[in-house]
Amino acid sequence: MRDKAYLIFDKTKASLKIKSILIKKVKITSLIKSNIIIVLGGDGFMLQTLKKLHKYKKPFYGINSGNYGFLMNKFSNENFIKNLKSSLSVKIHPLQMSVRTKGNIVKESIAINEVSILRQSKQASSISISSNKKNIIKNLISDGVLVSTPAGSTAYNLSVHGPILDLDSNKLAISPISPFRPRRWRGIIVSDKSKIVIRNLDENKRPISAVADNFEVRNAMTIKIQSNKKIIFQLLYDKRNSLYKKIKIEKSKKEIL
Repeated sequence: MRDKAYLIFDKTKASLKIKSILIKKVKITSLIKSNIIIVLGGDGFMLQTLKKLHKYKKPFYGINSGNYGFLMNKFSNENFIKNLKSSLSVKIHPLQMSVRTKGNIVKESIAINEVSILRQSKQASSISISSNKKNIIKNLISDGVLVSTPAGSTAYNLSVHGPILDLDSNKLAISPISPFRPRRWRGIIVSDKSKIVIRNLDENKRPISAVADNFEVRNAMTIKIQSNKKIIFQLLYDKRNSLYKKIKIEKSKKEIL
């Protein structure tokens, strides 16, 4: 049943215009009484909403009013109800990030797309990466590194020439950002059961930050990352443009290039 919707939207003109149309087509109710959450905005707003409202365990149907809107659906005034009723469900898991800072403070967050480890100053970062207590790389000198989910592998990860992962691959991508030493290291694909640990090897001269989607922790010392299977996001997509299809299209584009 998708007849009672909770509507959440950003404050752009495009979102407000779509909202004025939807309130005439769908029964809008409270978050508690709803059986679907409709999100109007771009990918960034969708990520924020998923993190904020996932505890209610309701499906999310995103409508793009931003730029690219990879996680969203295109809005069709004529076919909206039809598209909503026939939409397909995709279930994804986030990453769990735990960061110990230079001040020995531990901060945690989930990431739906990726965890980004970034240099915090003009100096390149110097980090070690291990998975399940086995060294992946002892010392990576670079602008940083990404740990990406399949859903996020077409986002920042693709921009740094990381691999695109199929949604049902049960894998995570670890991709360097502008590697300097070793210059030719292109990253690695690991199981989503992996427990990844990234350590700053020179915290005084080369500070780093850890970012879970849009949640930043500065002066990171040790970052632990693993897939959180206890959290499930249920996303709804139009039949003709599912998340599986979007990833497949991006993969073919990359292969052509």
